[in-house]
Amino acid sequence: MPHTVFFLNGPNANLYGLDSAGTYGSESFASIEAGCRQHAASLGLTLVFRQSNHEGVLVDWIQEARLHADAVIINAAGLTYTSIAILDALLAFDGPIIEAHMSNLWKREAFRHHSYVSKAATGVIAGLGALGYRLALTAVAELVNEPAKRQVE
Repeated sequence: MPHTVFFLNGPNANLYGLDSAGTYGSESFASIEAGCRQHAASLGLTLVFRQSNHEGVLVDWIQEARLHADAVIINAAGLTYTSIAILDALLAFDGPIIEAHMSNLWKREAFRHHSYVSKAATGVIAGLGALGYRLALTAVAELVNEPAKRQVE
């Protein structure tokens, strides 16, 4: 049975690609999602890919993941730096969590250098644009299959 991954995106991620000279490049959110779906399928993962501009919706999806997902990838976007509610929801999730960001947070404004999400994350991928999203899926595929690998050895 394939592993299910919730890939959750926060506020304004739906605007990716609208400003090709901007921080997030020219690839549209829909194109990024399509690439993630294709890559997840190649890894044998079932992907639930969602975006919301509302903190409570993201919290609800993280709680839903507790029952329906083996791993969570999250780009909480602007909520990364402010949301203790998202942190608390992630801390209640018993599985790998990858924090993914299109931009390199440490090359940006100082307030972006602190992430509440990182406190719950298994790992962080940042600064690689849409490639980082695909790398997050690759990492999750490895992490969710680790227990099976250990049993074989």
